[in-house]
Amino acid sequence: MHGCRVQLGNLPPRVRTPLPGRAARRFVDALARTECPALTTRRRRRAERTGAAHDPIVWRAARGANVVDVDGNVYVDLTAGFGAAAVGHAHPAVVEAVQRQAGRLVHALGDVHPSDVKVRLLLRLARLAPFPDARVILGLSGADAMEAALKTAHLATGRAGVLAFVGGYHGLSHGPLALCGYSDRFRQPFAAALRSEVRFAPFPRAGRDDAERALSAVRDAWGDASIGAVVVEPIQGRGGVVVPPRGFLAGLARLARERGALLVSDEVLTGLGRTGARWRMQAEGVVPDLVCVGKALGGGLPVSATLGPSSVMAAWGDPSAEAIHTGTFFGHPLGCAAALASLEVIAAERLAERAARVGSAWLERLHVALADVPFVREVRGAGLLVGIELDDGVRTLTVVRRLLERGYLTLAAGMRAEVLQLCPPLDIDEALLDGFVEVLREVLLA
Repeated sequence: MHGCRVQLGNLPPRVRTPLPGRAARRFVDALARTECPALTTRRRRRAERTGAAHDPIVWRAARGANVVDVDGNVYVDLTAGFGAAAVGHAHPAVVEAVQRQAGRLVHALGDVHPSDVKVRLLLRLARLAPFPDARVILGLSGADAMEAALKTAHLATGRAGVLAFVGGYHGLSHGPLALCGYSDRFRQPFAAALRSEVRFAPFPRAGRDDAERALSAVRDAWGDASIGAVVVEPIQGRGGVVVPPRGFLAGLARLARERGALLVSDEVLTGLGRTGARWRMQAEGVVPDLVCVGKALGGGLPVSATLGPSSVMAAWGDPSAEAIHTGTFFGHPLGCAAALASLEVIAAERLAERAARVGSAWLERLHVALADVPFVREVRGAGLLVGIELDDGVRTLTVVRRLLERGYLTLAAGMRAEVLQLCPPLDIDEALLDGFVEVLREVLLA
């Protein structure tokens, strides 16, 4: 841990006002007047389902595992900012790197005349890739990384078809949206504009599904489609922290290669230590053809990457020709500086190994504490990515709100919002995790 135990970063929760508080209420009212109605409507729907308000708190500051709202309430963040704050909020090394970079170069000329820090990040990512002689495409978000992977697979195989999974989530920009197996509601309004050659297979669950039967279902879903990419999360995140049975991912890789498709591993959430290893797919004994990485990469800043071996990336053609996949802010100097610092922290503080050790102990404590709670269906996960499946989505949304009122930030996941997703910073103090177990049991049994 950075900092000492009495400082912001590893404080226990301290909520002293109703939520949202008086200061936050002014911001919430401004949101209602100015924000896209899709988000305000989502909060209203949740209120209607649960019979309780779901107005947000408004963040003012964050450090380590703590968030402070505009009313001065202190929270323990068990979301790590959707996983982006894997090294903790405002890690001193990341802040220093961004400040230093901002003092000398804020913006460069992208792929025409790049910055030195962009080149250093490319070199670092190429060394971290799970295959030799790697090439890298930078972006700003996980969806950007997936866009690049889909384009790469299409160029490399000449096939537009994609096989994805029910429950899968890969971002909501135009390309990845077609693969969104998490919810039909995301795709339906734009269905006429999305790629049509997408097949969905069921995603199996360890302890319930057999790997060979699951692979048979993949073959059935594939059928005679011209599939160029098989896109999979090694553990489904937003889909409910669903861990597949041992052997499924290896079998999926074999099937993809037998049929001439590329295996695309979406490690945007699971990679860079979150699940106890640098790459979850590699920990399962599988080397994919393309890897998408984001969230933890930027230490809180927007930066992502698609990694592939040179033999696959060669499909982009002669590098002296026109750049057909680029963006003004891809490889932005501030994001690259933050990414280099974040990667250094993950390595120096051995956060992947820590996530494996601390996560295993926390998962066991959760199992023991919740064993007699009748509506807890399952406690599962890997490293510091944990899902607690309840019997009903309304219950989960209610629990998320009650935990917020007790000072813990959590998220609902799963296709019916039935899973409480826990994804804390990788350097979180174990005492904060222990305290949460006690509070969660109280909230569930209240």
